[in-house]
Amino acid sequence: MNIVYKTQKEIPCDELYQLFLAVGWATEETTTPEMIQNFNIGFLNSTFVVSAWSEGKLIGCVRALSDLHFRSVIIDLAVLPEYQNKGIGKELVQRCRNSCKDSEWLVQTDNAKGFYEKIGFVENNDCFLRIPGKWF
Repeated sequence: MNIVYKTQKEIPCDELYQLFLAVGWATEETTTPEMIQNFNIGFLNSTFVVSAWSEGKLIGCVRALSDLHFRSVIIDLAVLPEYQNKGIGKELVQRCRNSCKDSEWLVQTDNAKGFYEKIGFVENNDCFLRIPGKWF
């Protein structure tokens, strides 16, 4: 399997949408055409983006926000189901972390907690609060 990793933030909206559909983060019923047209906005405005490609197809990506010194937060990590458990997610996170090695790295997760623990993340007692926005 030949995987090409890229750090460009400009991932095509339709590729991201298809990836997010495949991992269950988007649904055809709740995703509007306006959302699809802007699907890569979060990636374009992120500090770090790493994507994985196989034969020209997006198979995984990660994005993070960072102050470039003290703290960095992984926002999205997605890998197509048929490519999971092959080290791609781990490699995506590691390449992202290599961009700011001395930073504390955070991730908020429930379903993927075991994955993140296997690659070195430890649980803490911080509490994330939110104000819902237009899209979620």
